[in-house]
Amino acid sequence: MMLGLKLPTDPRWVNIVEKNVEDILTDHAFCEQKAASTAISLIVSFPEYTDLVQEMVALVKEEISHFKMVHDLILKNGWVLGRDRKDHYVAKLLQFFPKGGSRTTQLVHRLLYAALIEARSCERFRLLSEELEDKELAEFYRKLMVSEANHYTMFLGFARQYGERTEVDTKWQSLLEFEAEIMKDLSKSETIHG
Repeated sequence: MMLGLKLPTDPRWVNIVEKNVEDILTDHAFCEQKAASTAISLIVSFPEYTDLVQEMVALVKEEISHFKMVHDLILKNGWVLGRDRKDHYVAKLLQFFPKGGSRTTQLVHRLLYAALIEARSCERFRLLSEELEDKELAEFYRKLMVSEANHYTMFLGFARQYGERTEVDTKWQSLLEFEAEIMKDLSKSETIHG
């Protein structure tokens, strides 16, 4: 399951995760929190898109419940949630589309970014679910992987619904190629996207 991604994660990334479980869980917790924030932000920015608003309300609840699951796992291990760190992957990704444009264009771009971040998270979770030696943690990531895949298809579906289909698909392919270039420099740190 490649989710349209052009470059798979280097499997050696799992070895980095194994040695830095506390760091990866902290980063993961903030990824879930940011996903909830993205959903809220879309509601605030595009309230007239009723279908989107309804789905984003459901997504906020789901992402915050995932945040709690990760946070509970951190506490169960006797750790405390650390500080958030800059997500270099997302920062680089957000440079792809030019700023501005019509409201619809801005919405489509935000939906495509969200779809891609979910797709990459899903791919990473799949890798963790298959390769982690800690079977309990592997199972935890397997469960999360399933819902991330649904999020990816939902965001991409909305982008195609609200934008012009051919144009959206062209932008999506270009974004996937750009993301593959970013990934060549990543998979070297103990973060979900790093």
